[in-house]
Amino acid sequence: MAGKIRARDIEEVKSRVNIADVVGEYVSLKNASVGSLKGLCPFHDEKSPSFNVRPMQGFYHCFGCGEGGDVYKFLQQMESISFYEAVEKLAARVGFELTYEDGGPAADQGQRSRILEANTAAATFYQSQLMTDDAIPGRDFLKGRGFDKAAAEQFGIGFAPKGWSNLTDHLKKLGFTIDELVAAGLATKSDRGAYDKFRGRLIWPIRDSTSQVIGFGARKLFEDDQGPKYLNTSDTLVYHKSAVLYGIDLAKKEISKQQRVVVVEGYTDVMACHLAGITTAVATCGTAFGDDHIRLLNRMLSAEKDTPAEVIFTFDPDAAGQKAAMRAFNDSHKFSAQTFVAVGPDGLDPCDLRSEKGDDAVRLMIENKKPLFEFAIKQKIAKFDLSTIEGRVGAARAAAPVVSAIRDSAMRPAYIRELAGWVNLDGNEVASLVDAAAKESRSDAVKELRRDQQTIETESGTSGEGAFALPNLNDPITRFERQVLEVLVQVPNSFSKEQLIRIVRDGFSDPAHNAILEAIGTSLVSHGSLDWLNVIGGATPAELHSLLRSIAAQSLPAKTDAELVRYGQGVVSRALTNALAHEKADLLAALRRTDAVQDAAESARIQRALVDLETERRKLQGL
Repeated sequence: MAGKIRARDIEEVKSRVNIADVVGEYVSLKNASVGSLKGLCPFHDEKSPSFNVRPMQGFYHCFGCGEGGDVYKFLQQMESISFYEAVEKLAARVGFELTYEDGGPAADQGQRSRILEANTAAATFYQSQLMTDDAIPGRDFLKGRGFDKAAAEQFGIGFAPKGWSNLTDHLKKLGFTIDELVAAGLATKSDRGAYDKFRGRLIWPIRDSTSQVIGFGARKLFEDDQGPKYLNTSDTLVYHKSAVLYGIDLAKKEISKQQRVVVVEGYTDVMACHLAGITTAVATCGTAFGDDHIRLLNRMLSAEKDTPAEVIFTFDPDAAGQKAAMRAFNDSHKFSAQTFVAVGPDGLDPCDLRSEKGDDAVRLMIENKKPLFEFAIKQKIAKFDLSTIEGRVGAARAAAPVVSAIRDSAMRPAYIRELAGWVNLDGNEVASLVDAAAKESRSDAVKELRRDQQTIETESGTSGEGAFALPNLNDPITRFERQVLEVLVQVPNSFSKEQLIRIVRDGFSDPAHNAILEAIGTSLVSHGSLDWLNVIGGATPAELHSLLRSIAAQSLPAKTDAELVRYGQGVVSRALTNALAHEKADLLAALRRTDAVQDAAESARIQRALVDLETERRKLQGL
């Protein structure tokens, strides 16, 4: 039976990996406070960065959606892999040889690795077939679109022979089983064994952002092929078409550098753009552009740069292209960028444009982009006869919801004026139509929100016993408790063990805060160690782990390590002052309960303790 990875190896790999380097391959990170990096969260849509990474502590946390964890969890979430696969991937990254308890690979990690190995071997096989006589139709297809042998090699294009099992037989000789090939989407089972999924087609390998081959796109070449024009790998453990962008492996660095991405409609369009110098081009793989694609690109785009990032769509002028453009407009607010549309002369897509007019024409097409808002509005009014009053009013009414959806308060009035000019109506009349559309949209949104809230209340029921309520940070006492916890967790070198014991003994008023404070107290033996946060996490109730990460990731008002320690000492000093005040109140209450005559010794002890507390307070405050 396959074994598990040795526990100390798992910890050793994690200690050797810088989580910021791993996260940085998926998220554009910038310096935040001391020891902290921030970027746009890859797990939910946002315009302002709330995703924090703490390299020294080895964790990430999003203040927006609450997601967080260590480097293994991040890799699991980003690549949909198991825990053991994440460990193996990071071990390979740092060159660490793992040891398995039973001598074999982890029980749940093998299939994904085998799929990736099979895909790599398949890509090599397909490429080797492109120069055969059987592949002449494929080479003619490429040549007819302006792609030479060098271009084919650059993009790894190959050819799937027409036979039923050429690839399957080849990969079986390399040691792959039929079940593995089926799981990879390379073969389909039959009564006689298996047959190739792609036959007699031109093949494009589809790679993820780390350049691993995760699937294939196949273009029909022969008339007797009864399948669709383009056929893609079905969803597998490594390939999810709704979250894949062709060309992202080639475009990733340039997208982050240029803060621009060009979204085209097909594999050959991506090739044409890159060969023409538009090195940020990508395309979806047989599916509409959706939320997962937006999240993927937003990780590489920054909302905080002086020059806004740009997302440029290219659409065909036909009905399908117009529909895609409107869908992109409806999602435009989800981008951390301004959105544009680029349309080629005579409706030519980038591939045809390059073939007919050269590289310069492709670059000019992209540079002549138009704002997506303008494009969407003109799509609406193009359906009306603007030579009549009825047509002009109808066009304005149809375009009004598009203008009302513009969230930029400065741009909306400008587009109202533009729309009024395009339809030749008074600006106030158009503004009234836009306001009406906005009110209707808000009304619909409120109704939908109420329906969602009712659904949530119905499904959630009451909270379970022992659950912690979220601390009320509007309360000044609770807010200061949070401040103290942030220092205790993040700046352990700003206080001593004795000071921590004093604060823990005093306790906090909020139950959730107090539970974390008690966990810090039980972690005292690890005070000052690099494992401080992990030890605290191990002692904290599971339902408070998200809150603990939030506390550990919170930016503190300091620019240097020295400033951070001074800030921490100040907060700890205030916490100790509060603790002394509480102790003094308890002693005074005890003194009032003590009979000074009958229990003179106890009374004297309390009075000495009060003097000691006052001396300690004055010393703490530098008096």
